[in-house]
Amino acid sequence: MRIRRTNGDTPPKKGTKSAFGRFIAWIHLWPSLISAIILIIVCLTGTIIVYCDEIINLVNRDVMYVDQVKKEKLPAETLIANFKKEFPERRNPGYMVTYRDPARTVKFNSYDKKKGLRLVFMDPYTGRVLKDDGTIHFFYITAHIHNSLLWHGTGEWIIDIATIIFLIELITGLILWWPAKWTKTTREQSFKVKWKARFKRLNYDLHNVLGFYSLSVVAVLTITGLIIAFKPLANFTISAFGGDPSHRWEKTLPSFRDNAHPHDLNKILEREFASQPWATEARVSTFKMDSSGYYMFTLTRMAGLKSQDGNYPVFANKYTGETLKVPGKAVLHENIENVYWSLHMGTWLGWFGKLVTFTGGLIATSLPITGFYIWWGRRNKKKRPVKHKANSNYSFQ
Repeated sequence: MRIRRTNGDTPPKKGTKSAFGRFIAWIHLWPSLISAIILIIVCLTGTIIVYCDEIINLVNRDVMYVDQVKKEKLPAETLIANFKKEFPERRNPGYMVTYRDPARTVKFNSYDKKKGLRLVFMDPYTGRVLKDDGTIHFFYITAHIHNSLLWHGTGEWIIDIATIIFLIELITGLILWWPAKWTKTTREQSFKVKWKARFKRLNYDLHNVLGFYSLSVVAVLTITGLIIAFKPLANFTISAFGGDPSHRWEKTLPSFRDNAHPHDLNKILEREFASQPWATEARVSTFKMDSSGYYMFTLTRMAGLKSQDGNYPVFANKYTGETLKVPGKAVLHENIENVYWSLHMGTWLGWFGKLVTFTGGLIATSLPITGFYIWWGRRNKKKRPVKHKANSNYSFQ
């Protein structure tokens, strides 16, 4: 006589595994246990960063628009000069974001030695600083925990190795998830979470079922993270899709000319906005503007901290205002780079992409935790004598 439990309140038991199955189970278990804490930190910080742009905009909603739209904006060079006058202790701002909408303020990204990374909002008609906000610094620190544990060099390698382990765990997890035989029971165990089950079974389902549903999203986040982390891999990816990662063409750009009068950047921006009606924002590189002979900016629908919704790079001669031709492979390089950053940051399909990425990040954060509880429960499992007591929870064969 054989007794079979049919209430499904405990995790399904696996049959006798082959040598390959035992090897996959070992690979899935032990490396992930060793790297669990690191993976939780990486996944949690990455999940927090997903909505960084929305949170920054929410915090600064009161200074995103000017009180009064005037006939003409001040020259961009004047706004930059006002920034330097207001914050003489800071280095040149990294970039300036300006908008097609005449009612929008401009914002500068800058770094303060004491306060950290800052976003400065300025009225483009008066040059008045409206706010010096430090919300971005929280995400700056979070991002550096995400990619280096705030430990430059060694911390980066720890994160990179843990990420490679996580990719292996995703692959081995799919192999372990795949039933040896598809039946009604195995389909339910593979695709449904028993929310009313006891903790042990619920924890198993949260790991097994949610892990499967989030697999594609988490795999994309992991792979793009590795591309970003390893420069040779990024260069290979760009080259494989036809781009040129070398930047050699930039040596042909105009050189800085001392005492030469620069062309009005605002007019160049207006011209490029007119040629690209889909674009609503421009991220202007300002860090080396004082020492370069060209303007460089990107037209986009939304300029996020690390990725853009739409990516149209523009280079213009600083002294003639002429738009410079960018080689096709260089444009492709910029677009490919923006694609893997967009996939990693969740900006690939607007609010839906962010929601999917955020949800995937939460599940990824939970996988080392639920996996640990599965291992701990099996490790501490004690054999109990089976009581041959007939009740509704057992069937006899």
